[in-house]
Amino acid sequence: MLTGPTGVGKTWLACALGQQATRKGYSVLYKRLSRLIEEIEIAKADGSLPTLRGSISKKQLLLLDDWALCPLTALGRQELLEIIDDRLGSSSIIITSQLPIEDWHTYLGEATTADAILDRIVHQSHIIKLSGESMRKKMSPLKAGAVLTKEAEDE
Repeated sequence: MLTGPTGVGKTWLACALGQQATRKGYSVLYKRLSRLIEEIEIAKADGSLPTLRGSISKKQLLLLDDWALCPLTALGRQELLEIIDDRLGSSSIIITSQLPIEDWHTYLGEATTADAILDRIVHQSHIIKLSGESMRKKMSPLKAGAVLTKEAEDE
């Protein structure tokens, strides 16, 4: 689990780990949690949910990016539990989040399902808390107090 404020490199680090896993021959799937929840909702409606679950469970590493940036529906919460449960003991998950882990239970909502999800992902995980200023801000051509001119926009 990689946590920390926006821009500190959580996604970059998760993707670097995913690329290294791919180079070592592991199958990897990257999903932003909000998009995964959207795919789950669509798959439920069109009857392809078992196929989606199966394709996700076949990957040896699942990267779940931007955990807790979108609200979870009851279906999303339950299917997240199913996806995580399918991976227990057989594959790995990397989760990135701006939300501190101690606030995940509240984010997940319904207490019983939240307990089940967190019990499966927290107790056997490595937790890396990143800190610092946003890398995007540090690398931006715009500095504090700078004004973007038409010439700068054209470059």
